[in-house]
Amino acid sequence: MSRKATPRTPRRPGPHTDGRIPLPFGQFIVKVHGRCNLACRYCYLYEGPDRTWRDRPAAAAPAVLDRAAERIAEHAAAHQLSGAALVLHGGEPLLAGVDRLTALSDRVRDLVPAGCTVHATVQTNATLLTDARVAALARHGIRVGISLDGGLAAHNTRRTDRAGRPSWPAASRGARLLADRYPGAYAGVLTVVDPRSDPIETYESLLALRPPALDLLLPHGNWTNPPPGLPVAGTTPAGPGSGRPTPYGDWLTIVFDRWWRAGRRETRVRLFEECLALLLGLPAATESLGLYPVNAVVVETDGTIEQVDSLKSAYDTAAATGLDIFRHTFDDALHHPGVAARQAGAAALADACRTCPLLNVCGGGHYAHRYHAARGFTNPSVYCADLERLVRHIAGRLSEATAGEHR
Repeated sequence: MSRKATPRTPRRPGPHTDGRIPLPFGQFIVKVHGRCNLACRYCYLYEGPDRTWRDRPAAAAPAVLDRAAERIAEHAAAHQLSGAALVLHGGEPLLAGVDRLTALSDRVRDLVPAGCTVHATVQTNATLLTDARVAALARHGIRVGISLDGGLAAHNTRRTDRAGRPSWPAASRGARLLADRYPGAYAGVLTVVDPRSDPIETYESLLALRPPALDLLLPHGNWTNPPPGLPVAGTTPAGPGSGRPTPYGDWLTIVFDRWWRAGRRETRVRLFEECLALLLGLPAATESLGLYPVNAVVVETDGTIEQVDSLKSAYDTAAATGLDIFRHTFDDALHHPGVAARQAGAAALADACRTCPLLNVCGGGHYAHRYHAARGFTNPSVYCADLERLVRHIAGRLSEATAGEHR
């Protein structure tokens, strides 16, 4: 399991950072277990260019988790955070055992200052979910997000265990357990877009699992290692109006129209909701849209402080900071050049992005998707044309709806 669903994180009121005043972290991703019980063939974390996981312990030691809790509380106090998102991650975090997850969540809540609400989530492939485990997580206020490729066995053929056996029977049982017995602990489903799949079939199959929210994510690719269906390797990064094919944008617009026609009542689709909010001038952002600066930090199983995992899809050690929770604070991480670059807003974008009329909505796309081996990250997203297709489509639907209200 190598993706995370990013929860909405309460943000301390204040001015939009301009790159000179760091925005405090509000999302703390703790790797409680660094290995996975599945062997998904497309996993960018274990099958991609980064190899740092090989030299780290499989599970975080109690001393690491305790120190991580102290550092989170320290940061929350220093910046007077009203809320913090604690994401229990991996690998597959349930391999660490539910007791370790609940103990960490309880410890963070005990240590943060009064007035700071901790929103705890575990992101899992769902294969290890049982009634007893979910009940324990729910008792300790930990919600469960699950990662699937779709809501049918046929969608998940590449998600196998290490013996090559399909993961779908166990994963679907876990998802239905959440929906049937613990809906209050069900955070939602994360799915990476596959343009080769039927968009309506995929979306409706996920709806059958009754997720309260759905995250549709673009595969982690870049200009040097392009995602499936975008043969751009070796080309010069192209910006808006490039005329490139838009298989991902086409797929997403079909799903958007299905979701829009239903009155958006079936489930929340974060990508669509955030795009609509940004088009309306409201403060909103995902990792793939908007200019709001990154506010997430990762603690690895050995206590290393890293940037978000998505950077590992670019090159080996791309997420490294040289910091760890025993010798450094999260404030030290705020001043790391990589974090500063992701908090610089439009100033960190390519010229083509800064002059694009969709800048405030697109925000240059996901940082990791801008990478080019010879040019770094100062490029348009490899999904630039797809994002333009989606944003303009949603803007058109919003314009039609607004015009209809005034007739």
